[in-house]
Parts: sequence; structure tokens; C-alpha cells
Amino acid sequence: MQTTTVSQLKMSISACLRQVKAGEELLITEHGRPVARLLPVADIASLPEHLAEMEKKGLLKRAEKSLPEDFWSLPRPADPNAAVRSAVSQEREEGW
Repeated sequence: MQTTTVSQLKMSISACLRQVKAGEELLITEHGRPVARLLPVADIASLPEHLAEMEKKGLLKRAEKSLPEDFWSLPRPADPNAAVRSAVSQEREEGW
């Protein structure tokens, strides 16, 4: 994701829009703090409404690329100490 400031955006809106049309996502900052994101319209329209809302709230982040074709047939990684299970259980107990 590219980052630009509000002042840079004002000076080069056409160039920034070309980037977005090409599929890039722009993070816009003001005084070093993120204030907005510019996304291609196709990206916004491709998600169901409830997932788009979660993305806006920062609860969901879309993958930047697709999974490899053989992903689901790959062997599962070993987790001898059940660290993943412990982390999920802890999160469920504590809440989000």
C-alpha cells in the first residue's frame, strides 16, 4: 500500500487516481496520522456489505494475493505445544 500526505494528494490528484485505477491502494496521512484510504471501486463492490463494514472498522484485512493452487493439500504445520489452540482459547475467554 502506497502512502501519501494530504498536501501531496492535493498537488498530484490525477497521478494518485491513476494509481488507484491501476489497482493500488493509497493511505492518506495528515501530520503523520492516517486519515483515509483510497481504494479502487471494484475492490469495494466485490465484498458483501457486512464484510465491507468489518474492513472499514479495521476488523478485517483482505489478502493482497491469492492462495497458491495447492494450499489446501499442503501438510499442516506441526504445533507440538498447542500454541495456536491456546491463543484461540485465550482470545475467546478475553474477548476482542
